[in-house]
Amino acid sequence: MIIDLQDISIRSVELNDIDEMILHRINYLTEMQGVRDASTIKKLKAELKAFFENGIKSGSFIALVAKYKHITLSYGAIILHTVPGDFNCSFYLEGDILNMYTIPEARNQGISTLILKQLIAEAKLLGVTKLALHTSVAGEKLYRSAGFKKPEYPFLELSV
Repeated sequence: MIIDLQDISIRSVELNDIDEMILHRINYLTEMQGVRDASTIKKLKAELKAFFENGIKSGSFIALVAKYKHITLSYGAIILHTVPGDFNCSFYLEGDILNMYTIPEARNQGISTLILKQLIAEAKLLGVTKLALHTSVAGEKLYRSAGFKKPEYPFLELSV
């Protein structure tokens, strides 16, 4: 599918978009983690629906959707959270980029770049001081080209 970026519309995800966004999230997870059984998918759909609804209503989850001729091509989102500050500022608003997914037939045409640029612009408007993300090998080039780099401080994690 060849897409003219001029013909793409990007808008904020609304509550009535959640079911479709969930399907795209499941497609992403299937690509990354493999196929799962129907009961696992059903449970995940219900939990994601609640998560996305709560996040959109509270303003802690900002998502964008890219459409081309009524076809949903791509999603991207930021989860916002406040962290305690320091001597410079009593608290900081930070964000995690996630849910970046473009359908396979529309990849490598700049659609995720458009969404990422708009997410970064919205984060700046909200006063977000830092954005972080996890990336696949395939997505790393996109994020590095947007200015993402290794953290200034050592980053460690523990799966519990």
